[in-house]
Amino acid sequence: MIRVDVVLPCLNEAGALPWVLDRLPEGYRAIVVDNGSTDDSAAVARAHGALVVTEPRRGFGSAAHAGLLAATAGIVAFCDADASMDPADLPSVVDPVEGGSADLVLGRRRPTARGAWPLHARLANRSLALLMRRATGLPLHDLGPMRAVRREAMLALDLQDRRSGYPLELLLRGHAAGWRVLEVDTPYSPRIGRSKVTGTLRGTLTAIGDMSRLLAEQPRATKT
Repeated sequence: MIRVDVVLPCLNEAGALPWVLDRLPEGYRAIVVDNGSTDDSAAVARAHGALVVTEPRRGFGSAAHAGLLAATAGIVAFCDADASMDPADLPSVVDPVEGGSADLVLGRRRPTARGAWPLHARLANRSLALLMRRATGLPLHDLGPMRAVRREAMLALDLQDRRSGYPLELLLRGHAAGWRVLEVDTPYSPRIGRSKVTGTLRGTLTAIGDMSRLLAEQPRATKT
């Protein structure tokens, strides 16, 4: 029985996928969204039992949303496909949603080794977290890649961003809808292969630009 669909946006992650897919808990189904890979990512994912969705429109939001549309389970989780986060830790973000104590659970990255989280990306995240707290009044520290939410509730938000701002739009629209948002610690390890976003200065700047645009549209929260 599929309890949770796990959306894994994927761009050239053939080296990491076997470990990632083999670590999924029982009852969790992998939906690997191939976002233009030039390696064997799709074939590797299928060989390891994942449902593979092809999304030719590049962008994290495009891939994540395609996975959401392909999901059928009541709860959808999101996780990177690069082995930086262990799918065995997914229950820590899923259980509060499944148990009804939270509507959206975000995984706060806790590095397990030097180099897991590049300094420029960590500093950018610190600034983003401050802006998120100002916009929502929530005591948030990270907008990491691991999160869980009920599928129908997320679909109802009608998210529009198809780039790096997609996770932030989920948070902001969910908060505006009165969702209970919870943050939990999740281990964060060095990824396999080259990062497309936080591992490069250009990718980090693109993400900052996308998210800053969304935050600029938000009224400042009255509480801190």
